[in-house]
Amino acid sequence: MTDKQKLVVIGNGMAGARFVEEMVALGGQEQYDITVIGEEECGNYNRILLSGVLSGSHNPDDIFINPVDWYAANGVELHTGVRVIGIDRKGKMAYGAGGVLMPYDKLVIATGSSPFVPPMDGLITDEGAYKKGAFVFRTLEDCKEIIDYAASGAQSVAVIGGGLLGLEAARGLLNRGMEVHVVHLMAWLMDQQLDPKSGELLMRSLEGPGVQFYLEKLTTAILGDDRVAGLEFKDGSTLDCDMVVISAGIRPNVDLARMAGLHVRRGILVNDSLACRNDQNIYAIGECAEHRSQTYGLVAPLWDQARVLAERLAGRNAEASYTGSRIATKLKVMDVELAVAGDKDALTEDDEVVTYVEPNRHVYKKVIVRDGKVTGAILLGDGSAAPRILQAFDRQEALPENRSELLFPMAGDAGLPMKVEDLPDAARICDCNGVTKGRIMAAATEEGCGSLKAVCDATRAGSGCGSCKPQVQAVLDLGRNKLEMAK
Repeated sequence: MTDKQKLVVIGNGMAGARFVEEMVALGGQEQYDITVIGEEECGNYNRILLSGVLSGSHNPDDIFINPVDWYAANGVELHTGVRVIGIDRKGKMAYGAGGVLMPYDKLVIATGSSPFVPPMDGLITDEGAYKKGAFVFRTLEDCKEIIDYAASGAQSVAVIGGGLLGLEAARGLLNRGMEVHVVHLMAWLMDQQLDPKSGELLMRSLEGPGVQFYLEKLTTAILGDDRVAGLEFKDGSTLDCDMVVISAGIRPNVDLARMAGLHVRRGILVNDSLACRNDQNIYAIGECAEHRSQTYGLVAPLWDQARVLAERLAGRNAEASYTGSRIATKLKVMDVELAVAGDKDALTEDDEVVTYVEPNRHVYKKVIVRDGKVTGAILLGDGSAAPRILQAFDRQEALPENRSELLFPMAGDAGLPMKVEDLPDAARICDCNGVTKGRIMAAATEEGCGSLKAVCDATRAGSGCGSCKPQVQAVLDLGRNKLEMAK
């Protein structure tokens, strides 16, 4: 027997761990001794559910996907709490802090991203730590520290950043009884995903007792001597608070790759095989990777990359290639339904923009059509049209001439299929975890899952933002009906 090759994965976050899962499922241990190096002192957990931990709706133990003992049970060597500090490409060796040496034949970099922290006076103490009461929101440990500080008597928190993660942090702290102030640099919330009108309606739907928004505010200083006492803005105004959570975006973790001489722009440059441009024995996936000038922060593209790379390295499909992902997702923002896909604005004069706005209900529907196909959509406050529009976007289906059939599913029956029985098995039901209709059907018809909880536990569908649970239930019902008819 020939010796197995050594496969080392740097990063035990959602991309790296998913890749290892895919390798295990494909029998990759037959060809490789697999080693995973994780910087956190724990197994792999679902970062999407950190906001649930912060709000108290999830126990920290409940969000783990693969606890530490999963790795040993599946023949994978795991090093936790180890930071990789160098890669010797010529000698094919990864170096971890504390003297950990990892020789490799193939190396996968899945180092993810880190919070972007804008420059602010008074944030860093003389000892180099954040001022007491100032936090970032990225890891489970961050979450625990925020919860502990909030419980110690803090009454008012400023969340710097009005993107998705910042709003989720705001919701979590609001649920813990704090007065919440959301400070955002841009003119509307979630400006990366939403246009001005939908951003305005989202803010109006979220405003209420305990929550205030401050737009077009650049924070220049954290006030307070030994602990947070407030914020100062560029326009000279101030805001009193006794806690600050910074959620102002992310930056790909590329320093390790750059020091190793790999080609880096915003992310680590990879080709369609997900190999680094200048080293075919090193691969990069997840938020740290840049493919065709695109970096991704949503989980669905990460799943796609993990699957493609596992198929290649496990020998199941040597020609498997990653050509990019069509970005579409359904989620809940502080319990408000939202679905976004593709372009948020028209790009050419010929683009057709179909909109419906109902301000009193905070409902906004916008679809961008190019050459008779959906190229972008924003659906806020009413998710009834989301399944058919996102399916049309993903599959690039030709649209009905009557565009109202897109925005109002009951307006006609000649439009796109909206029932789960009309969806193909490859249709993604859970965007957060990349779970397809076919996978849910298999759980219902072949694995004995007879309840929503059983299906969610077996497939992870619905364990992210939770907005897909009605569709998961519908697929489960379809599978159970199929079993009854077969009797």
